[in-house]
Amino acid sequence: MNIKTIITSLLALLASMACAQGFKNPVLPGFHADPSVCRAGNDFYLVNSTFQYFPGVPVFHSKDLIHWEQLGNCLTRPSQVDLTGTDGNSGIYAPTIRYHEGRFYMVTTVFPSRRHFYVWTDNPAGEWSEPIVIDFAIGSCDPTLYFEDNKCYFLWKEGDIKICEIDVESGKQLGEIHHLGTGLGGRYPEGPHIYKKDGYYYLLLAEGGTEHGHHVNILRSKSLFGPYEPNPANPILTHFSMKMQNSPIQGLGHADLVQAPDSSWWMICLGYRTSGYLQHVMGRETMLAPVQWEQGGWPVVNGDGTLQTDMKCQTLPLVPMAKDPEREEFNYTKRNAPKDSYHSLGLPMGWMSLCNPDYANYSLTERKGWLRLRPTTTDLSMTANPTFVARRQTELNFSATALFDLSHLTEGMQAGITAYAAPLNHYDVVAEKLDGVIHVKSNVRLGQTCHSEKEIKLSGNMAYLRITSDKDFYYMQMSSDGINFTQLAKMEYRFLSTETIGGFTGVMLGLFTQCDRDTNGFVDIDWFEYKCPGMQRSQSYVASSAN
Repeated sequence: MNIKTIITSLLALLASMACAQGFKNPVLPGFHADPSVCRAGNDFYLVNSTFQYFPGVPVFHSKDLIHWEQLGNCLTRPSQVDLTGTDGNSGIYAPTIRYHEGRFYMVTTVFPSRRHFYVWTDNPAGEWSEPIVIDFAIGSCDPTLYFEDNKCYFLWKEGDIKICEIDVESGKQLGEIHHLGTGLGGRYPEGPHIYKKDGYYYLLLAEGGTEHGHHVNILRSKSLFGPYEPNPANPILTHFSMKMQNSPIQGLGHADLVQAPDSSWWMICLGYRTSGYLQHVMGRETMLAPVQWEQGGWPVVNGDGTLQTDMKCQTLPLVPMAKDPEREEFNYTKRNAPKDSYHSLGLPMGWMSLCNPDYANYSLTERKGWLRLRPTTTDLSMTANPTFVARRQTELNFSATALFDLSHLTEGMQAGITAYAAPLNHYDVVAEKLDGVIHVKSNVRLGQTCHSEKEIKLSGNMAYLRITSDKDFYYMQMSSDGINFTQLAKMEYRFLSTETIGGFTGVMLGLFTQCDRDTNGFVDIDWFEYKCPGMQRSQSYVASSAN
């Protein structure tokens, strides 16, 4: 055997090993709802719903569908979307990303106006266009685009599922509206997507509501406009069964399909990990499963229409991304973004604010290596835009700590760290200045009830504020030296769960400041540290150097 043959054999063996390592679900943990995916060459791009959070619709990039990095956001400027007064039941719903002839398109709906629009770009890591509004279809949600023979079709849900041709440059209606039906009769049919394979048009959609009964069905037709015949083996994805009733992953649905360069098929979908009995706090997360799709046949998801946390299957060649840093030092990151773009603030990818924030209240440049926050009279319990910046809770067991310099707090001003689920549901550790003295206390907000259990007088101006969770409880803590922490309160996880409070988002771990009067005060935060014991995750919010 010659050296060339040996090298070729070794490379083949290594490639085979790289493709058989399996992976863990979710591939994007924490609040990453309603995923949609497309492929451009050898690269995959994925987007998620963001509801009331800004910037809207993160854009993720991957080479293997398992390891992801966030490149940017589709909606970074207030001119693109007005989120005034939105909450976890409104804002940006169910985006779809598609790639056609060198251009990326993201189409979505904003609630409560139910206005459909799309934006486009030639560079998914950069800024996206101003919105192109679909003015003939106001109502419902979950739009998608389908391209074929240089034509663009707009597909959406409004009672039943509808489709028509549009001018992709203007969004104007070109053809008549065709009705494709309501799926298989399950409640809340949503997330329709169309794919063409082996002479058939396949219509994928979720039914059952984005709850425990969520599932995915598929139909097909020889004509784009139907009629569509259902797969006899529907649903092709569900955990709403006796077999999967004890799985920690529930609520599977709202899926998208993509074909890899090696011709294999994959499904991206949402699901959530429960904490306790069928309750979840981290929102709906992005899951992955292999799909077997024989010529002329129906797609089969992971052999039996289920998925697991530990997936034992052949993968694409693995291309890891940089992991999230445990400690965010808040160094300013210069990006090629206009001044009205949220990315001009230089915050790390994956950090977001509520509604359309006032950029003047956030700075990474006034004190190098520190995040400076300026308060307003808008507080966390208002459905508005408080001074607040946050990242997702991604694991049930975690510790989140931040070091605050409280030297510039003024009378009545508060600053702190929060486990935030909704305006009326959040657990906080708060430093407050009253009568010239800084006190640190817990704040538990449960609907119309607000409770503080313990209050400690701070001897200096530096405070380590911390929130931890062991799956069953959240713990609010503080320290003056970063070593010895005092517990201020503990609260059950269920009062932040979606099943208790409703909404479509998950818990965010945030930093905030607020005041009951106008003030020139501010707070500086040196770092934020997020630790998850035993966490082995592949996602990344590290931005591309092209930014």
